[in-house]
Amino acid sequence: MRCRQPRAGVLPIQRIEAANEVNTERENTDESLRTERKKTDQALVDRRAIVDDNADQTVEHARSIADAVVATARDTADELLRAGGNDAVPGRTALAEQRAAQDDVLQDARDDADEALREQRKEDARVLAALLPLEREKTDRYLLTERARADDAVAHRDDFLGIVTHDLRDLLSGIVASAALLPDDASRPNGTKQRIQRYAARMNRLIGDLLDVASIEAGQLKVVHAVGDWSALIEEVAALFQSSASARGVTLEIALPERSLAMRFDHDRMLQVLANLIANSIKFTPSSGRVRVEVERGTEELRCAVHDTGSGIPAHMLEAIFQRFWQGRSNDRRGVGLGLYITRCIVEAHGGRIWAESSEGVGSTLRFTVPIA
Repeated sequence: MRCRQPRAGVLPIQRIEAANEVNTERENTDESLRTERKKTDQALVDRRAIVDDNADQTVEHARSIADAVVATARDTADELLRAGGNDAVPGRTALAEQRAAQDDVLQDARDDADEALREQRKEDARVLAALLPLEREKTDRYLLTERARADDAVAHRDDFLGIVTHDLRDLLSGIVASAALLPDDASRPNGTKQRIQRYAARMNRLIGDLLDVASIEAGQLKVVHAVGDWSALIEEVAALFQSSASARGVTLEIALPERSLAMRFDHDRMLQVLANLIANSIKFTPSSGRVRVEVERGTEELRCAVHDTGSGIPAHMLEAIFQRFWQGRSNDRRGVGLGLYITRCIVEAHGGRIWAESSEGVGSTLRFTVPIA
């Protein structure tokens, strides 16, 4: 599933692509339907031709048998007439005339039967040609109705999601503010205040992800470019995750070839990208493992990679991890599977691309690039 691009006015550089991608999936469905219908039409033509050919062969076979029986009977009659000598000559003449008349009648009957069969086949073909468009028109109307209902349902779902998430965030802000009034129990690492703050932070991240997904699906993911320093951004994100990595026994390293990597990008969105990638790598890296963030500036693009020494990703899942609600294991409750999907959409909104590389049992690398210009 590709990320839905922002609408006009949100990210001007991708307006045309946004308009073209809205109905891409449905156009593919329509094209598949047209292809299948052509195959069905050809199959019907081929099947009808086979049936007609078999019928013609059956008729010809029956006629051949009938002709053979008549010929045998006539040969026997001729033999009897020849045995009668000259007295049978007038009888032979009359018999020949009678046979000629019978042959004419038989041929006329066969011609009439052939004509009736041709007319019946034409009528069958006409009825089939009339019924197929009616049936397909009914299918098309049903498909359009279902699509309209689906669009309406999605629109209501997105509106509902937006309203609920905003309300949840307001309520969460109240919880955080109230927690700040509690007595400070910092000496207790798992005290009531600290637990509330941790749970609130997790809820806030989930709400943020849901809001981002709603924006992405509506084509309204905002990306605001401004001049910033990539080196400073990576140092900032690494500082945010240093303590959590140490708590899990994971070493977090950064490698910056230049002290300053100035370019235009959305600072907050790219901080979100790096935070998702680093958090994901730390989550799947065992104790005593290592997570390393590398960045380099090329001629036309900036390249970033997050390496880890985790268990790795199976080859058939390297693309699936960027889909919505994907989780490595069905019973994994450490997230809802939105982080990498949102990450890909943000990178693509910057005009870049993202992918995964992995060796099972060795580790994984998540790479992405963004254009410098």
